[in-house]
Amino acid sequence: MDIEFGTDYVINVKVDDGAERAIDFEPILLGPLFGALRDLHLFRQASVDAELGTIVWPNGADIAPGVLYDWPQHVDAIVQRRRQRFAEAPLLVGVQP
Repeated sequence: MDIEFGTDYVINVKVDDGAERAIDFEPILLGPLFGALRDLHLFRQASVDAELGTIVWPNGADIAPGVLYDWPQHVDAIVQRRRQRFAEAPLLVGVQP
């Protein structure tokens, strides 16, 4: 897997079988772990973990390889779950508890 950063929260992903996809992560950046990735500097520290076969971030966030590969089939459900789960939590980027 190879990744290249697009604009804002988009990562262009090329997997080993040659499939390519531009994934906009912005809609799922909610909650304590993924919400922190709204800090574009942190978001752009994403890398490929060869052992896990997916994208990881230094704060511990990652995406399951199967979800990443089949992103269009999963993104709407992920967004809906995150919005429901974190609807009451304010988005506090860069604020320490």
